[in-house]
Amino acid sequence: MSSCRIITVTTFLSAFLWSSAGAQVRRPRLFEETGRLRSKAFSESSGVAVSHRFEGLLWTHNDSGDGPYIYATNLEGRYLGRFRVRDARNVDWEDIALASCPGAEGDCLYIADTGDNDERRKDVSIYIVREPDIGTGAGDHGKDGKTERAHRIRFTYPGGARDVEALAVLPNGDLLLVSKGRDTKVETFVIPADSLALDRTTALRLQTLPIRGNPIQGRWVTGAALAPDGKRVALRTYTELYIFALEDNDRLVQEGTACWLGAREPQGEAIDFLDDSTMVLTSESVLNHRGTVFRVRC
Repeated sequence: MSSCRIITVTTFLSAFLWSSAGAQVRRPRLFEETGRLRSKAFSESSGVAVSHRFEGLLWTHNDSGDGPYIYATNLEGRYLGRFRVRDARNVDWEDIALASCPGAEGDCLYIADTGDNDERRKDVSIYIVREPDIGTGAGDHGKDGKTERAHRIRFTYPGGARDVEALAVLPNGDLLLVSKGRDTKVETFVIPADSLALDRTTALRLQTLPIRGNPIQGRWVTGAALAPDGKRVALRTYTELYIFALEDNDRLVQEGTACWLGAREPQGEAIDFLDDSTMVLTSESVLNHRGTVFRVRC
């Protein structure tokens, strides 16, 4: 999570760049605020995943400073309950994805405990847990629920620690991780599907993307998502969206120029697809402004 100073500078600079960029940038065809995350329970929405089972339901979580909870909400930002993820702890949860469970029927949530601002963590973790039933225990009279036991994969990166806030589950079951870009390089790493049953592993480094991290311009990668058609991956920064074609070898090829979001979501961290062309974005609270929920189409 960036400091308030970086957020403030980014907000004003982004507003200036938006007004002065003119035809040089690609702008969203749709950029609609659908709600605010008004509950104090999830004030730092750092990741979002669209449910396939429950229409209109979004899963989100806070980053560091909260317990191992996932929260149910919707496009209006309503609080619909929370679940404690069993056998998990929240050091710095930064992204969440929903995909088929490894080697089993049904959908699982993949939670990336991979935040590492100082890039000092000896290892980081992915938690895999079956998507809970929203009708049992959560959302009813404010009661909490519990998930099934989560499987934890501890892993390291080749070459040392990285700050990673973006996770996507690829059609072949591989986990794609994208570094934030604190050292200007944005790199991708993969945990192969056949490693997901392990307790410990090392991620494989794949490529450096054509994105140069720049905190003053809000260009730090904070979220990733796979399109429902399985052919494209979206990456977001605080101020931009990038679309990449997904190749068979898990490599990404950028499609077109970045889509400019500007300053409307200064602490925007999360992204997922609602359909093949429409995405949902959520953000953390900033000062006295509650986190937002947007629909966007570029």
